[in-house]
Amino acid sequence: MTSFDPINTRSLKEEFIRRFEEMILSGQISVGQKLPSERDLAKQLQVSRPIVHEGLLDLSAKGLVTMIPRRGAVVNDFRKQGSIELLLTLFTYNEGKLDRPLLESLLRMRLLFETEIARLAARNHADSDSFELKNILFEEKRDHSSRRFTEIDYRFHHRLALASGNLIYPLLMNSLKKLYTGLLYRFYQEPSVIPEVCRFHESLITAILERDEELACSLMGDLLNYASAKLIEILDKEVKPDEGG
Repeated sequence: MTSFDPINTRSLKEEFIRRFEEMILSGQISVGQKLPSERDLAKQLQVSRPIVHEGLLDLSAKGLVTMIPRRGAVVNDFRKQGSIELLLTLFTYNEGKLDRPLLESLLRMRLLFETEIARLAARNHADSDSFELKNILFEEKRDHSSRRFTEIDYRFHHRLALASGNLIYPLLMNSLKKLYTGLLYRFYQEPSVIPEVCRFHESLITAILERDEELACSLMGDLLNYASAKLIEILDKEVKPDEGG
C-alpha cells in the first residue's frame, strides 16, 4: 500500500494538490486505486481533514479522481476523465512543456474554434469591438518586446471571442489563458515572427470590420497555421541542445 509523507508548508492545500497531481500523473498511484479515507490521509500527511477534503475536491474537478459517497476517492484515467483544467496541470507538471501529441491536439483545437470566432466576429461585432481592436493594433505597432506582445496578442484573440457574440468562447479563452500565454511568450522570443503576426492582425481586423466572414475565417486559419508551424519549429530548437548533452 502506498504511504504518504507529512506535508510541511504554509500553503497546505496547494501542496496537497501538487503532490497528488504528481503521484497520479507519474503513475506512482495507479488508475483505479482507492485512496485512504480523508481521516487517514489527514493523519498520514499531518494536516487537517478540511484541507484533505478541499484538495480532493480540486483533484475531482480536474478529473484526476472520482469521489464516491461513503467509499472515498478513486484515481481516474486522466486521459478519459480529465477536464480542461487538467491542461494547466499537465503544463506545470512538465515544467511548461507539452508533449508533441498533446501540443498538436491543442493547436488543432484552437484552429477549429478560433476560425469560427473570426467568422462570428465579422458577423456580430459592435462599434465598441471595432474601437478596441483598433487600439490593440495600435499598441502592437508600438511595443515589440516579447512579454508585452504576448499580453497584447492574448487581448486581441480574447476581444475577438467577445466580439463573436458566443458566450462560451471568451470563457474558454480565459480557462486557457495561462497555457496560451506560456506558449505565446516562447513563440515571441523569436523576433522575426512579430512583424508577420502584425500583418496578419491588420488584415484580419480589416476583414472583420468590413463584415467579410469568409475572408476573416480564411485569414485566421492562415495566421494560426503559420503560428503553429513556427511554434513547433521554435520548440524543436529548444529540445535539440538537450538531446546532444
